[in-house]
Amino acid sequence: MHCKYSICSLRPPSRDCTLDKAVNRCCGLIQGNNKQYLICRFRRKEFFMNLEMNENEIRDVIDRIVKRTMKMDLTWDWPCGVAYYGIADAYETTKDETYLNLLKDRVDELISLGLPKVWTVNACAMGHCLITLYKATNDKKYWDLVMSKIEYIRKDALRFGDNVLQHTVSANNDFPEQCWADTLFMAAFFLLRVGVELKDEDMIEDALNQYYWHIKYLQDPDTGLYYHGWDNIAGNHMSGFYWGRANAWAAFTMSQVGNILPKCYLYPKYMDIAGSLNEQLAAIKLLQTEDGLWRTILDDPDSYEEISASAGIAAAMVSRGNPLHTKYLNKSIKGMLKNVSADGRVLNVSGGTAVMKDRDGYRNISRDWIQGWGQGLALAFFDRVLISASIAKDGAL
Repeated sequence: MHCKYSICSLRPPSRDCTLDKAVNRCCGLIQGNNKQYLICRFRRKEFFMNLEMNENEIRDVIDRIVKRTMKMDLTWDWPCGVAYYGIADAYETTKDETYLNLLKDRVDELISLGLPKVWTVNACAMGHCLITLYKATNDKKYWDLVMSKIEYIRKDALRFGDNVLQHTVSANNDFPEQCWADTLFMAAFFLLRVGVELKDEDMIEDALNQYYWHIKYLQDPDTGLYYHGWDNIAGNHMSGFYWGRANAWAAFTMSQVGNILPKCYLYPKYMDIAGSLNEQLAAIKLLQTEDGLWRTILDDPDSYEEISASAGIAAAMVSRGNPLHTKYLNKSIKGMLKNVSADGRVLNVSGGTAVMKDRDGYRNISRDWIQGWGQGLALAFFDRVLISASIAKDGAL
């Protein structure tokens, strides 16, 4: 006879489990309002995902990835930004002060060595870890850097059309009037986080506007999948492939909006985000491989399985909290664990990838080396798996 509240797979359910015990078993020793909130949700019979995972194994893999990432010589740019987002996220999930101290020491060292003289859209990804450091330490130097990046995004970053951020990786105008899915993580998501923190409605609307137009430019309405980029001057998607990591950037960042934006349902553009994400995930789940992963070109059976894309897509599914995705996520957990080495290196991550000219351009990108974005997106996935039992969503939002 199973406990009627068997809502997680961390330990076998007990015969004498009460609702109070079930909540504690599922999410740790929760106290106060948070505990009462979850109990109310169980009583309303909201759906929670029941993922097949071992909590100790997930904590161990997070620890290994964090420590291996800190051995990398990452500098103040987007690979570091994605990697350190993952570490900041690991700290916020586990409350392990070791992760915070590692992050703080390295960021302080980078600041002391001197920061780039010119910000770029991609380098704004470093702002994610700065938000965490400021909240944890209350040291104003971190927030000053956050606001410096925000000022750049709001006043100086190149834009086109309806104030859409142009993809930039340097001080040069490398990709005139091009919008890439990467920008959703590097800038739009960051802009939204700061806007929510400051309760700045103009900033929130700017961030949501970035999501809105990236959806309009990049999502194929026929398939639900995302193209890598859009050239507004040529009026096309360039080579026009459904690149895996582009879909990960889009899915993961869209899945976070409803989690951090209070009363998201009062923002009309949020409903476009929710609708886009739902269509994307409904399509993308069908392209999962037998190993629980996704390919570097999603619909190309001859392209390799790519782990950063797989991590970002699966992290979005966990965050979305749709129980229909449970069986796909259980496969993803197994596939992702097999692609982390004993010392915490995330394996089979493709190198930096421009909008390539043809299919072989994507297929031939090396996946032999450790990459900051692979480490960070893998942490984002495992962090969310660890708290998956507490995630339940309104299907309309």
